[in-house]
Amino acid sequence: MIRSSMVYSAFTLLSRVFGFVRDLAVTYRMGASATFAADAFNTAFAFPNLFRRIFAEGAFAAAFVPAYSKSLATDGEETADVLAADAMAVLAAATLAITVVAELTMPWLMYLIAPGFAANPDKFKLAIVLTQITMPYLPCMAIYAHLSGVLNGRNRFILSAAAPILLNLWTLATVLPAKTPVGAAYAASIGVVAAGISQAALLWWGVRKSGARVDLRWPRLTPDIKRLISLAIPGAIAASASQINVFISGILVSQVNGARSWLAVCDRLYQLPQGLVGVAVGVALLPRLSRAVHAGDKAQSSGAIDEAVTFSMALTLPAAAALIAMPFFLIDGLYTRGAFTAVDAHQTAAALFYYGWGVPAFVLAQLASRVFFASQDTKTPMRYALVSVGANIAGGVTLFPLMGAAGIAAATSFASWLNVVMMTVAILRRGLWTPDAKAISRLVRILAAAALLAALLGAASHFRPLIEAPLAAVRLGPLGAKEIAVVGVSALAAVAYPFILFAFGGLTLAEARAALRRKKGETAPVDPGLS
Repeated sequence: MIRSSMVYSAFTLLSRVFGFVRDLAVTYRMGASATFAADAFNTAFAFPNLFRRIFAEGAFAAAFVPAYSKSLATDGEETADVLAADAMAVLAAATLAITVVAELTMPWLMYLIAPGFAANPDKFKLAIVLTQITMPYLPCMAIYAHLSGVLNGRNRFILSAAAPILLNLWTLATVLPAKTPVGAAYAASIGVVAAGISQAALLWWGVRKSGARVDLRWPRLTPDIKRLISLAIPGAIAASASQINVFISGILVSQVNGARSWLAVCDRLYQLPQGLVGVAVGVALLPRLSRAVHAGDKAQSSGAIDEAVTFSMALTLPAAAALIAMPFFLIDGLYTRGAFTAVDAHQTAAALFYYGWGVPAFVLAQLASRVFFASQDTKTPMRYALVSVGANIAGGVTLFPLMGAAGIAAATSFASWLNVVMMTVAILRRGLWTPDAKAISRLVRILAAAALLAALLGAASHFRPLIEAPLAAVRLGPLGAKEIAVVGVSALAAVAYPFILFAFGGLTLAEARAALRRKKGETAPVDPGLS
């Protein structure tokens, strides 16, 4: 499971690096509070992207992967592929219908998506047009997510993790030649659609290459598809609570120019651990858990959860430590240039701090929901997710007038922790997981190691002027003192953390080697033909 997670994470990391470069280009060309183009584009991208995250990380993780894995094991490839083809046909028809309705109603729908934009007619109109351009991204991404589920059910993870790189490349290719913020927003929106088509096509090729035969057909509501739908709808809500919370946050801040873009920049950093760790471990955990549940092996399923939680926290807590300890150091060093001003950096950093302490909850929610999904129970986490969304709305409405965009971030993090606590209590009460004493001890040691790292990074942030002073005359291409300083401090922390972790006993060298070593006779989790 850890090896499969690392394969997924490695390609996801590559995608996120390209995504970071994409964000630098977008903020450089469009800015944030200084123009209205960035807010309009981020809104246009967020609406179909919300559905992408729901389908990619929610509905089909919840319903399709366990059903497809079970059908492969019990009914054979031909029957499983018929299920996959029927599911894709229904999914494509549903998302095309949503796209058409959204395209036709967008002038009115925008009052719900971003009501604050109505105060600026030019901004409101631009957001409508850009969202109409990006909406076809939705059916493309739904098909991509579904085909990812087919590949994951066959223990193939590379293409589904690598395909998002295409979005970043298309955005860079379209944004960089633009001359104005509004022109960049139009170009980026067109690039989003081109990327969606490219990603769906790549996954289609990958599925065919894997030996699966997921053919095109007219949609039909067979008994199996009806059952998938009944599982997928609550599962989508359950697994996507944090995404829904983020979307609601965007609605609340739409009245402040630049706030959408501040939160979008935060999104790139605080969701990095969720994509690298939470989704990756969850993707690899779900098939293993599903097999253990179907076999009635509680020891195997509990052991898998122990491994998933400790492994994910070992990678997530240091990321949270950095976001909490040096938010302005990160944002100013990485983003402040071009149309993205120092005011934007301060506002973004204030929100990033509060997202930082929510990062472990964002990751743990992904894992906890998979425990329910493995038993094909999607309704229980859905109920908790709805409570979380309600808490986020109440918290956002209360804190936004008091704290601004930072209040929205605090409400989102609190709601995510509430969701994790509710799911964990239910899992323990049902006996789905009995944490091993060794795993609990390791978690405490990992937390201590992350706390020490946070103290070191906090000191680096405090003494930032002393770090940057010797670098004042140094330039590495476009990189000046502040860029070199933040990259250098982050790199040193990345090198130091494993030693701190080993010193505290959060992980031993033998355990790390054992996790990465393939046992004799074990099947590789990824098809070499797709690498």
